[in-house]
Amino acid sequence: MSMRIGQAVKQRILNLCEERGITVNRLATISGITQSTLSNITSNRNNSVTVSTVQKLCDGLDITIIEFFDDDLFRHIEQEIR
Repeated sequence: MSMRIGQAVKQRILNLCEERGITVNRLATISGITQSTLSNITSNRNNSVTVSTVQKLCDGLDITIIEFFDDDLFRHIEQEIR
């Protein structure tokens, strides 16, 4: 099943929160990003998350950015041409 990058990032964030038993709001707090920013990402209101934001999330989760993207969700991303 292929998906867009924004959808994959959203799902990865939700999966990581579930694995760690934390809420999205808690992740925002420990990552130093606003709850509204993370809420927009996880509710599909913002599908263009920056690498900088992903890095902050990774820092909060104590994982590398490589570990974040090393997931089956990112193996079949749809090509996005605009």
